[in-house]
Amino acid sequence: MAITRVQDQPAYVLHRYDWSESSLILDVWTPEHGRLALVAKGAKKPASQFRPILLPLQPLWLSWRGDGEVRTLRAAQWQGGCVMPTGEALLTGLYLNELVMRLVARDDPYPALFEIYDQAVRDLSTRQRKLASVARAFELFFLRALGVLPSLSHESSALTPLDPKQTYRLRAQVGLMHAPEAAEGAIRGEQWLHLDQAMHSDQAWEKTVEASQDLSLVLRLQLRGLLQEHSGVHTFKTRQMWLDVNAMGSQTGGHAVAPTAL
Repeated sequence: MAITRVQDQPAYVLHRYDWSESSLILDVWTPEHGRLALVAKGAKKPASQFRPILLPLQPLWLSWRGDGEVRTLRAAQWQGGCVMPTGEALLTGLYLNELVMRLVARDDPYPALFEIYDQAVRDLSTRQRKLASVARAFELFFLRALGVLPSLSHESSALTPLDPKQTYRLRAQVGLMHAPEAAEGAIRGEQWLHLDQAMHSDQAWEKTVEASQDLSLVLRLQLRGLLQEHSGVHTFKTRQMWLDVNAMGSQTGGHAVAPTAL
C-alpha cells in the first residue's frame, strides 16, 4: 500500500514538543487536513533548515508523508509577510492556538475557520487593529464554526427576534437572554444584531473586528463562559501565564496590566 504524501500545504504550528535530543513533535493546523501531529527529525540540530522556521504564529508551507497518528515532516518553507508578534500580541496569538488545540479534533478540517485564524494572526503581527477586538472576533467565529454559538439575532428561550431597544446577555447553557439594562454585561439588541450582520457580511472578518471594538470588555466574560463550558477548562493556560507575569511584575515594583485581550 502506497504511503500518503502531501505537498506544500498552508499550515501553522500550534505547539511543539521535544521528541528526542534532536527532533520535535509538532501540533500543526492546516485547512484541508485539519490538526495533525508531525515529527520533525533533526529539527533541534544547529544546522537544521527546520530550526528557524518551525515557529508558532508564522505562515508556512509544509510537506509530509505517512498515514499514522504521527506523520513525518519532509519540507517546510516560510510564506513570509508576517512578523512574529511580541508582548500581549504574542500571548493573544498563543491563546488562539490554545483554543484550537483544546477544541478542534485531530484530522477534522475547518477550512473557513483556518482562513479566519490566518487573518487574526496577521492582524496580531501588524497590530493595526486592537488586540481585544481581534480576540473577540476570533472567539465568535470559532464558537460558530464548532456549532455552539447561539443565534445573535434571536432570544434563545423564546426564539423571538431581538428588540433593538432591549438589552440581552449571553450565558453558557442558556444562550442569549433578556437582561435588565443595569445588569452586568448587558448589551443592547441593536449591538447584538450589528455583530450578527457583520459575521454574515462579505467582509466578515474586518466588519466583525470593527463591531467588537466597543464591546470587547463586556463580550470577553460572556464568550469565555461559553469556551470554558465546552472545553472543560476553568482558566486557560495562556491567561494564567499573563496573570503570573503581572504578579511577578507587581512583586518587583512593576505595574500590573490587565490583559485586555485575554
